[in-house]
Amino acid sequence: MTGHTDIAVRPIAEAEIADWTRALNTGFLRAPESSEEEIADRASYIDLARTLGAFEDGRCVATFRSFAQEVTAVGGAVVAADAISNVTVSPTHRRRGLLSRMMADDLAAAKERGDVVATLIAAEYPIYGRYGFGPATWTAEWTVDVQRSGLDPRWSGPGDGGRIDLVDPADVRKLGPELYERVRRAQPGAVDRGERWWQKATGALRTGPSPWNEPFFAAYRSAQGEVEGLVSYRADDNWQAKQPHNTASVDWLVATGPAAERALWHYLCSIDWITQVKSGWRAPDDLLPLLLPDPRAARITTQADWLWVRVLDVVRALEARTYGGEGALVLEVGDPDGLTAGRYLLEASVEGASCAPTTRDADLVLGAGELGALWLGDESVVRLAALGRVREQRTGAARLADALLRTSRRPWCPDVF
Repeated sequence: MTGHTDIAVRPIAEAEIADWTRALNTGFLRAPESSEEEIADRASYIDLARTLGAFEDGRCVATFRSFAQEVTAVGGAVVAADAISNVTVSPTHRRRGLLSRMMADDLAAAKERGDVVATLIAAEYPIYGRYGFGPATWTAEWTVDVQRSGLDPRWSGPGDGGRIDLVDPADVRKLGPELYERVRRAQPGAVDRGERWWQKATGALRTGPSPWNEPFFAAYRSAQGEVEGLVSYRADDNWQAKQPHNTASVDWLVATGPAAERALWHYLCSIDWITQVKSGWRAPDDLLPLLLPDPRAARITTQADWLWVRVLDVVRALEARTYGGEGALVLEVGDPDGLTAGRYLLEASVEGASCAPTTRDADLVLGAGELGALWLGDESVVRLAALGRVREQRTGAARLADALLRTSRRPWCPDVF
């Protein structure tokens, strides 16, 4: 760090938003300049106290922002999270510890606020493990060859008494928030969506240099008339030798149950002229492939880590979620930043759990990043032990931990932030 002590890391002032945004664009290899409208829009929603910049000679050379978020734990409880976004370091200032300084400041503030976890979507995999984050959910994307899928091309609607309706953006803004609340309360790893999300998704709020192109919106209504699913999708215009080769690309699809999910996927695959459907970001164990008579028609085009979690309060994080059985474990957590280091006794049952610091001998020794990867129930303790990332101190503790922690369906975060 010698020679770089004159680089100040601090919250930005309102007058510095344009410079901060220029550094943000530079770090993400986007055109540096932003319009006055974009700057004004950013100023309308960021929290200046939680928007950090690194400054040298009056110029912003690194960016970092966090905001309040809710994350659904296993079992449906909602916990307060410190959501981290807009992390960049200009190419001229890499390897100077700027991200470490910004991260330390933000996580310390989050811990003091009482946030249970911190979250982020990692642009690059190797960066965040050293700050105690672990990949807690994964995502997948499929491309469906409609003609190979085996679906009935004469399908004209759900056979369960429900129906599919095209709806307008105003309808989505009215129906979407309540529907998504029902979905996210049942989906471990899901995060909250505010009014701004729905405004941007429906064109009521138009930001950025690209023009707004309205997608199609379709709703699934049950036989009782209740909206149980919504999808936003776009279609291209690709004809070859007078034959359609068009793709329907899903922006997002939310459903409260398999009937709605099945109906919406079947609808997308039944649209005239559509020969392939791109699913968009989905849970890695999504129903989509197996909804098709020929699952091989759904080809995975992306499978990757998605939501990363950093536990800030071990006791509250482990007590917030539910467990698949009964048992007790002593976890010794190592934490390079000292935020969660210690030994904790977890006593779990299907009725609930208690967790408290303890002096008892450890059953499992693990790092903060491994705890983050395990919290939502996706990762296996046995697998991490085989990799040398968890140390089993008591024979059978890893298998007991898997029996308690793992979920029947994989956690999933539908959003990027």
